[in-house]
Amino acid sequence: MDDLSQTEAALGLGFARHLSAIDSDIKSAEVNALWQDIATRYNEATRAYHTLRHLQQLFAQFEQVKHKLYEPHIIALALYYHDVIYNPTSTNNEQKSAEHAVEALSHYLSVEQCQYISALIMMTANHQLDELANPNKISDASYLLDMDLSVLGASWPEYKQYTKAVRQEYSHVPLTDYCTGRMAVLNGLLAHPKLYLTNYYYERLEMQARDNIKRELTLLAA
Repeated sequence: MDDLSQTEAALGLGFARHLSAIDSDIKSAEVNALWQDIATRYNEATRAYHTLRHLQQLFAQFEQVKHKLYEPHIIALALYYHDVIYNPTSTNNEQKSAEHAVEALSHYLSVEQCQYISALIMMTANHQLDELANPNKISDASYLLDMDLSVLGASWPEYKQYTKAVRQEYSHVPLTDYCTGRMAVLNGLLAHPKLYLTNYYYERLEMQARDNIKRELTLLAA
């Protein structure tokens, strides 16, 4: 079994574990069908960053912080579905991913759980906490958003691979236009007082993330 197959198999087992923890009556055939739908989408040829490797990286983070989460199984399902729809030429991937998650999970989760997962996925569009009154949900959402941005605080070689993959996904955009757009995104990130919402990620990754972003901006401007 090659590395990608092992990654897919491990992620599939994790998906089954988290979904079954919420709905113990779900049949294995139903779990497999849901997982195959997710895996097929993350394996699309148009993807270079938003792939199963991205999910693998997120769940490596998840394993480190799951004991801090109030509803770890819900957060895990939100992670699995947050990029399930991804078209580099589209501006509403998060909305479509949220809708797809609700459609896929509505037979197995409560309406409230589906709405919460949808809200979590929508937050990944702007990485802002939206309209959550429950402090436990605010905490969990903060960890989810920080996990999604954890790549920014990776080592420089890992970060550089991330930037190459993102550029590959936007290969349809002329280089000059890409650099202009990417610089705007990065400067927008630097303008935030804090990139990370939780103390856990702020203390570990904030400084490295800002250094990486500034380094990429220098390369883009060259």
